[in-house]
Amino acid sequence: MKKSIFLAAVAALALAGCGQSGAGGEAGARSQIRVVGSSTVYPFTTAVVERFAQANPTFGAPIVESTGTGAGMKLFCAGVGAQHPDVSNASRRMKASELADCKANGVNQVIEIPVGIDGLAFIQANGAEPIPLTLEDVYEAIAATPYGEPNAAKTWQDVNPELPAIAIKVYGPPPTSGTRDALAEMILEKGCTTNAEMKALKESDEDRYKEVCTKVREDGVYVETGENDNLLVQKVAANPGSVGIMGYSFLEENADKVRGLTLGGVAPTYETISSFDYAGARPLYIYVKGEHVAAIPGLKEFLAEYVSAWGDDGYLVERGLIASPADVQASAAAAATSLTPVAAGELK
Repeated sequence: MKKSIFLAAVAALALAGCGQSGAGGEAGARSQIRVVGSSTVYPFTTAVVERFAQANPTFGAPIVESTGTGAGMKLFCAGVGAQHPDVSNASRRMKASELADCKANGVNQVIEIPVGIDGLAFIQANGAEPIPLTLEDVYEAIAATPYGEPNAAKTWQDVNPELPAIAIKVYGPPPTSGTRDALAEMILEKGCTTNAEMKALKESDEDRYKEVCTKVREDGVYVETGENDNLLVQKVAANPGSVGIMGYSFLEENADKVRGLTLGGVAPTYETISSFDYAGARPLYIYVKGEHVAAIPGLKEFLAEYVSAWGDDGYLVERGLIASPADVQASAAAAATSLTPVAAGELK
């Protein structure tokens, strides 16, 4: 009886939230919270899940899948009902186009909750010759067509004569990853637009600008390592001349194998990332489906557990998360309780 009541509730929410999704309960009622998305946010959410499960044994332990931010958004926005996830981890902000997809599928209540800060860290094996990088160096090394010309650079010295003559080999995130989006927006575009012609191109031909400024090489210099950051660490540690790109939290966890490279003379540390002095600093998010809050047992309590975890003295900081400024923490806590949906006009 209880199951049938819950199933009816989910189906009713699906009908109310989206006129086309009357099959909201086809997958059966769900007694566990389901989370998808970013591999960077994954370890923080799993830490919250552990505490939530301990404190709330009457609820089923949430299921968390590391799918990558982009893939997670697709799953999250696919519809309302028990067969669709409740929460999406994200290592970059939701795009306006993704919110539009959500709304097209009846997901009209998307709650955005910033959970902390991470750094897009450039790493190398401990003991390797240091490669101090700038935004321009990174762009000119891994862009497919830097400033519109085919990339022929083979060593870091080809990019910048002050860098060592070490072959360029960069292990980084795939297109489905929010870390790849952050790499494009925060590093490659900024390196690209140090050139006045590229800055002008953004105004005159945005599609061409995106291709020139954000497309990475496909000649073996840039190697996609999937969503497994532990594998990336292993590859960099085993190849001392290589560089890896991943979240700061994984760098901190693997300090015995790899170290951070400076970017514009600034090393990735808790202090430089929390102050945003480090160019690769980025906020992390979870997105919650408002239509599911009343239907999925424990979802409100799960959000409350997350709020309790991200403070300056919270247990997520011990896991490598960098706490947001106090005002951001306060607004995030308010979003987690008021459940006010994000407005389309706030997103790009």
